[in-house]
Amino acid sequence: MKSSFTPNTKEILSLWGYTLLLSILLPFVFLHFCFQYVTKKPTSPGARIQRFGVKLRTAETGGLLFHCVSVGEVVAAANVINAIRRHQPSIPVTITTTTATGAKQVTSLFKDTVTHCYLPLDLPWMMSHLLKQAAPAHVIITEVELWPNMIDQCWRKGIPVSVINARMTSNSMRSYEKISALFSPMLHKLYKICAQGDRDFKNYQQLHTPEQTLLLTNNIKFEQTVHPEAHQLASEFAQMFNLVGRAIVVAGSSHAPEEAVLLEAHKTVLQQYPKTLLIIVPRHPQRFDEVYQICQSSGLRCMRSSDQNPCDEDTQVLLVDEMGKLQALYALATIAFVGGSIADRGGHNALEPAAFEVPILMGPHRYNNPAICQVLSDGGALFEVNNPQQVSHNVLQWLDDDASRTRAGQAGKQVLQENSGALGATLEALGFS
Repeated sequence: MKSSFTPNTKEILSLWGYTLLLSILLPFVFLHFCFQYVTKKPTSPGARIQRFGVKLRTAETGGLLFHCVSVGEVVAAANVINAIRRHQPSIPVTITTTTATGAKQVTSLFKDTVTHCYLPLDLPWMMSHLLKQAAPAHVIITEVELWPNMIDQCWRKGIPVSVINARMTSNSMRSYEKISALFSPMLHKLYKICAQGDRDFKNYQQLHTPEQTLLLTNNIKFEQTVHPEAHQLASEFAQMFNLVGRAIVVAGSSHAPEEAVLLEAHKTVLQQYPKTLLIIVPRHPQRFDEVYQICQSSGLRCMRSSDQNPCDEDTQVLLVDEMGKLQALYALATIAFVGGSIADRGGHNALEPAAFEVPILMGPHRYNNPAICQVLSDGGALFEVNNPQQVSHNVLQWLDDDASRTRAGQAGKQVLQENSGALGATLEALGFS
């Protein structure tokens, strides 16, 4: 399905220059990998070497290849993959990620029903090797990460490439305008771009995306999947750690300095509600030890979930230093704080707690999913906090007023129900309706 687009000389030279620069950097990237292997002892160095185009693992040929950067993109892609498999249960699926946390999310969601490998560096021979081995019928990129050589190699081999739940911030748009000779050809080599919101649609238009390529399908994350086992896992977690009957504030996907802010707020909450438990789930596993030290330094009584010891009534903070637990913890939560939002990381997925009818607190930095956060805020499900005082004020208000807390939680679920339909529109655009 090769388009009739023909790049001009400037565009060809831009791609060559980009490839030359990556080739020059390749030895340094490899040395960095070796340094990480020696100093940090990654859990799966054999898998991470896939970034250099070797030991690639792919599903049977003729299937689908999904590329997802990390956790959030894997969750969004899962909705589409599960929907496609309801109609084509035997279709082979390969999922590539660029982060270890994304790889763990693939395993958590799909077990061994899909094949995972790390995406090679964006060099022509590496991408060509991946595509030759996988021979996919369609390559589907989730949200972001448009790699010039990846898309070019697909275009040369006649493999359609689509971007689903496509995100394009205004800052990204301005950056791409500055390198239009490299970026613009990619837009003409894509099959479909399914924009997740008006902002993203308009920014892609501003970049002169071909009209027949660009569609506004809305955000498939609104089709938030609640895994059937989530409530069961939440119940088991509560029993294992002796949490039944306690008010629980879950801080999901936290970054520095959010843990310090939440711990300070928690001290105020404990003065009025001494049995309230703060559960902290850091975004990145490499911060587990660091966050534990922060918790201990706060003076609050803290435990780690990996120790597998039940909390006693004096435990005030539980650090969940394990992956794959967050959705079950949101099912257990009384109140949720969604991280990456006081820290300037753009904010993580607020729809996960909304799916469990949990009221949501977030900081001001919500630019990763501004439309979602705005709709949740307008509906009365999400409230902004910037400091410990605002966090404790909102938590205490909801603990004081069960009816208000219930209304905020139900508002989030209502938002999900009112914004459904993006999944069907995406599947139709990809030709799977």
